[in-house]
Amino acid sequence: MTKLTETQTIILSAGAQRPENIALPLPKGLHGAAAKMVVTKMMERGWLQEVDANLRRGEPLWYETGDGHGTTLVVTDAGLLAIGIEPVVVKTLVTIRENAAKATPPKPPTLRPGTKQAMLIEMLQTDKGATIAEIVAATDWMSHTARGVISGVLKKKLGLAITATKVDGRGSVYRIG
Repeated sequence: MTKLTETQTIILSAGAQRPENIALPLPKGLHGAAAKMVVTKMMERGWLQEVDANLRRGEPLWYETGDGHGTTLVVTDAGLLAIGIEPVVVKTLVTIRENAAKATPPKPPTLRPGTKQAMLIEMLQTDKGATIAEIVAATDWMSHTARGVISGVLKKKLGLAITATKVDGRGSVYRIG
């Protein structure tokens, strides 16, 4: 294994943990001529490489090349090997993180016919909708239970768009949008 300075080890280790092995930002306190000297030496040894920065993704810039373009620093496979990390391991971890982010959303629950919940949904899907009093009469629930099912189960758990409008003579009427 190659002899690294503490600063080089910190830069390479931090870069190995970031998406796409981006080495920036550099450690605190390392800027100006000292940063340029360290980075230049690491590039000469093949541990870091300058690549075009993707400004849309907010990648940090090493320097600006003009016209809104710039470069960033990336840890190379040689840089990973210098700190004792196999490049395949890093690529596998990145793939695992990407797949976890792309996980498919859970399948929505299926409604069982004949349940109070199914009856409530049918009531709310009609053009005239339903009031809390009508829901209480149909389900034998308490009024706070009916409101809780509407907000907790129908809105949050099932993701249904429930609207409430004031109607003269009826009060608040709930409908599935």
